[in-house]
Amino acid sequence: MELLIAIILGVVEGLTEFLPVSSTGHLILTGFWLDFVDERAKTFEIVIQLGAILAVVVMYRKRFIDLFSLKQTEGGLSLMHIILGMIPAIVAGFFLHNVIKTYLFSPYTVVFGLVLGGIFMILADVKRTASVTSNLDDLTLKQAFSIGVFQCLALWPGFSRSGATISGGVLLGTTHKTAAEFSFILAVPIMVAASGFDLLKSYKYLAIADIPIFAVGFIVAFLVALIAIVTFIRFIERVRLIPFAIYRFILAFFVWMILF
Repeated sequence: MELLIAIILGVVEGLTEFLPVSSTGHLILTGFWLDFVDERAKTFEIVIQLGAILAVVVMYRKRFIDLFSLKQTEGGLSLMHIILGMIPAIVAGFFLHNVIKTYLFSPYTVVFGLVLGGIFMILADVKRTASVTSNLDDLTLKQAFSIGVFQCLALWPGFSRSGATISGGVLLGTTHKTAAEFSFILAVPIMVAASGFDLLKSYKYLAIADIPIFAVGFIVAFLVALIAIVTFIRFIERVRLIPFAIYRFILAFFVWMILF
């Protein structure tokens, strides 16, 4: 039964981590329905998030090699873009971490996050400017930092990190694809830092007997995330953000009906 739960949560994480629908919200809701909500479950969620992160590293391995290359030339996406994009969320997350974990990780708060995030995504699609940044290498440092500021909205579970960053990028004049790709790459250091911090606090809940379900969840999340990333990048310019916003509203409605 636990292996089945690991597979289900791995699929949920892999499908939703990089789509603008909130993986954290989906994991909270799925864990709630599966009655998998103890401290070990929280540690499990951290581990499968690392599986999804690995998928991005594999997909964009050339980008990451270039970013850390000593031969990196001026122009194009650089480490400075990533650092500037990380700073706002790191600062906000450091000061608000305990508040978020204590008060915002529940199905009730996720419902509000889904709705608010969906509204923001619609506004981004409606108010978007004529795209002037159609390639990652054309992204400015100011845009990178500003997208990082928008990323802070995702500290509310259910809002969606990718939804916040992609919407922010679109409002700042990037194409949906460019915003999505920067969101994916920016996710790696942010999620490694956040997951590593959480793992240090909860590693005591790990046991040798849990290795099979943690391994299964990690591998499933990795494989599903690979498929989700490729599919999303192919279709984001065509479908944009509004369909994902509508899905969020529908999900929020059903969850609200169940909870209340």
